[in-house]
Amino acid sequence: MSAEKPERHGPDLGQGIELSTVPDGTMLLGHVDDEPVLLARRGEELFAIGAFCTHYGAPLDQGLLVGETVRCPWHHACFSLRTGQALRAPAPDPVSCWRVEIVFDPVRQFTSGEMWVGAVYVREKLISPAARPRSTQAGTPESVMIVGGGAAGNAAAETLRREGYSGRITMLSADESMPCDRPNLSKGYLAGTASEESNLLRPANFYRDHDIDLRLATRVAVIDVKNQHVELADGGRPPYGALLLATGSDPVRLEVPGGNLSHVHYLRTLADSRALVSEILTPRHAVVIGASFIGLEVAASLRNRNIDVHVVGLETIPMQNILGPEVGNFIRGLHEEHGVTFHLGTTVTSIDERNVTLKNGERLQADVVLVGIGVWPVISLAERAGLHIDRGVIVDEYLETSVPGIFAAGDIARWPDRLTGERIRVEHFVVAERQGQTAARNILGRREVFDAVPFFWTEQYDLGISYVGHAERWDNAEIDGKPEARNCTITYRRNGRKVAVATINRDLDSLRAELDFETGTVAE
Repeated sequence: MSAEKPERHGPDLGQGIELSTVPDGTMLLGHVDDEPVLLARRGEELFAIGAFCTHYGAPLDQGLLVGETVRCPWHHACFSLRTGQALRAPAPDPVSCWRVEIVFDPVRQFTSGEMWVGAVYVREKLISPAARPRSTQAGTPESVMIVGGGAAGNAAAETLRREGYSGRITMLSADESMPCDRPNLSKGYLAGTASEESNLLRPANFYRDHDIDLRLATRVAVIDVKNQHVELADGGRPPYGALLLATGSDPVRLEVPGGNLSHVHYLRTLADSRALVSEILTPRHAVVIGASFIGLEVAASLRNRNIDVHVVGLETIPMQNILGPEVGNFIRGLHEEHGVTFHLGTTVTSIDERNVTLKNGERLQADVVLVGIGVWPVISLAERAGLHIDRGVIVDEYLETSVPGIFAAGDIARWPDRLTGERIRVEHFVVAERQGQTAARNILGRREVFDAVPFFWTEQYDLGISYVGHAERWDNAEIDGKPEARNCTITYRRNGRKVAVATINRDLDSLRAELDFETGTVAE
């Protein structure tokens, strides 16, 4: 039996197309041989790159052209049209590039009076530019130590090598598992639609091949700022030249009788999700405590496994404080359509082997319990080291702490936000990755200001919501469209100023809002 041919997208760009097919500022999806190719025009130049994002495979032709880049419509990664390089998280790898040839037609140019007449051909694939040759420049640290094996720490280690750093890189992770795609733990992996292997950010050999000393299940007890080494729980004292703190967050624990029973779970690490998956293979009744993103994503994943799910939350409308009452009610209705039962405006008072008891006396049958009531930043190391602390680790615009040579990124970092004029701390994966990238470049002396617009997304059943900006507080939510139609843009304002935008099935609106925040062109 012959192998099935891959799907071919759009016109055959190797055979050539009319130049007029690709006006300035537009993109066209096509193919060369069996590979999908995105053809984009900026001015009098045309570029050909791989057509799908290297993160989750989003179609880049549905994204946004910004200068000589294209932005992914799903999770806002960014690629260079000229080199194919992934310029910002969450894309882990570059896309391919092809040589483009323009053949002008002088006869038609003469008769039509138009200069831009002819054909464009996509020729051979180009060799992707490698990472910069490794070297340790004067003034860069001889070694870099990263404390934390999550999104920020992993992105920092990769960026250091991509930028050509040749010194020693050590990642000390308290986690027993490899760095993983944490957002997917409550989504595809828990729902059973994504494998454990696919959930790793990189395979083990990646760290060996890039000479990154990744040490799992390694806890740091003390940071000795004066002598520039850390003290490990096992007694070791490895030195560092520069240090990045990326210790992340720990789940808030539910302090009620029975809260420490074996069937009560939290979801933060791959091991947490693995343990939960193994326990839900046979139980039929689950109680999720917490009606925010983690809780509702878990509820959706458990329903995908046909488990009876009850959600308990203090709020009267799910996610009202973040997304507003109208969107919150829509999300509640979505879950109820899928069989979820809500118990809102109440809390849990006790848990036993078979039931969860609520404050109003109601008892819910529970073979398994998932607690998702928030997280706390892990800042104890920073506190003991004498770093400036204020509801997180205080960093400057370069993500450097109050101690020179020590940087912080991810859930623990509280940085000066250009948009709000305040110091903010954000607990989202893409923000952590982008901070890790910026921190790495600043460890190498680049002096790059971190001013990325916060972005996150949630997926529940077949619903996706994207969110850009930051609105710890807002006083007005304007909805263009209707949530129940799954097509709307919600603009959040504080004192009349736009501070965040959420979208449902309006990917370009989300990308444009992000760009507006970046460029300072946000309408009041």
